[in-house]
Amino acid sequence: MSQNISETHAGTVPVAPVDGVTGATDATSDPRERGWVRRASLLLTGQAFSLLGSSVVQFAIWWWIVLQTRTGSAMLLATLFGVLPQALVSVFGGPMADRYNRKALIVLPDLVIAAVTVVLSVAFATGWASLSLIFVVLLVRSAGAGIQEPAVQSFIPDVVPEKGLLRINSIFGVIGSANRIAAPAIAAVLVNVAPLWSILLVDVTTAVIGVGFVALIRVPAKSKATAGEAGTEADATAAPPTEPLPLAVLRRTFADLKAGFVYTMRHPYLKGAVLGDALTCLMSVAPMNLTLLLMTREYEGIDLNLGFVNLTTASDKLAANELGLSVGMLLGGALMSAIGPRLLNGALAQMRAIAFGIAMVGITVVGLGVAPNLLVYLVIDVLNGVASAVCVGPMRTVMQSESDESMTGRVFGLDTMLSTLGMPLGMLVFAPLADVIPIVWVFVAGGLLTLPVAWYVLALSRRSVSGKR
Repeated sequence: MSQNISETHAGTVPVAPVDGVTGATDATSDPRERGWVRRASLLLTGQAFSLLGSSVVQFAIWWWIVLQTRTGSAMLLATLFGVLPQALVSVFGGPMADRYNRKALIVLPDLVIAAVTVVLSVAFATGWASLSLIFVVLLVRSAGAGIQEPAVQSFIPDVVPEKGLLRINSIFGVIGSANRIAAPAIAAVLVNVAPLWSILLVDVTTAVIGVGFVALIRVPAKSKATAGEAGTEADATAAPPTEPLPLAVLRRTFADLKAGFVYTMRHPYLKGAVLGDALTCLMSVAPMNLTLLLMTREYEGIDLNLGFVNLTTASDKLAANELGLSVGMLLGGALMSAIGPRLLNGALAQMRAIAFGIAMVGITVVGLGVAPNLLVYLVIDVLNGVASAVCVGPMRTVMQSESDESMTGRVFGLDTMLSTLGMPLGMLVFAPLADVIPIVWVFVAGGLLTLPVAWYVLALSRRSVSGKR
């Protein structure tokens, strides 16, 4: 599915008959070309609904934890339960996306997450909800994402031709940013007018709608050559048939993980995208999870009248914090969608964009810590969102276009595992520090430590790539 940097996209150049065999053009044409806009629209619409409901509920849960505890330790536990399971489950999720029905792996986690959210809603409605139960629900939601995220990212190149990947990934980023804009605003309104148990049901409704859209997608048939390559790759890591099933699954999973790791680390562009994502999550995204604490500690009692809205309550400021980041990601995603396919034509240009975006993320994280007032903080928050969008779209595109189809799931599974592990590992350092030193210094340290990551990705982009490994 993916092409070498120097290869011509399949189906764009007529292929002459070879050895008297006719129909070679049909054999090499890309079946994804026909109707891909409709398939991409269904996928993006379904994910938009799913993301919206999940975001509203996630904000409501996190705000409940912050406003009830106001401690770094509680935020650390929430992060561990909400992120670490995704990292661990993605060890299995990546290989599963390469071996099993990717559409099913997108739909089933949504249904499971909706079910546990109903349980939490009933718990709040009946009065026996607790912080421990919330942590359990966060764990299940995170585990579901560990299966779903590699499946979604691997599914995109199944239904979209290579020429449309950067645009679709950028639009995906725009949708995510738009949801992040709408979700905190909706959550802020709902928190003030409705009980938490009813807010949780929003996620259930949107999950069902999202599943319906994804179920309508018809995946194009793979060419025989591609199917053969995928089958060969799968057979290469298959466990001996005489082993007990649990042991065979475990052996095959770790064989797949090892194969994906070796494959990714041998390809400088894939290595740069995956490690750049993971190290940025470790250095910058981890302290950014403490922005809720920063807002409640540094700007408590400080009002800000923006003309169209007056930020006075804690929930107002928490919503403004999320909206600023989301507006920036929306603007950055729209920019990448509009001009990215023209300016970032090729993996080398996309790698440079990743490096630039990571550097800007680090600089803006420092800015969040040293902002002199709430208005400047929100402006820098917007710029941080722009920087994040600049690197996220190219990261996904490099991982999709530079990896062979039989390895795409494993590459994204490795990326999901490392990036999601980076966040709790960073929180293990930054969250306790936030309780013993001024929290602004946590942001300064995290941002400065991100700058060498950008240099590392840029250095990897200068290495030659002879082809997919």
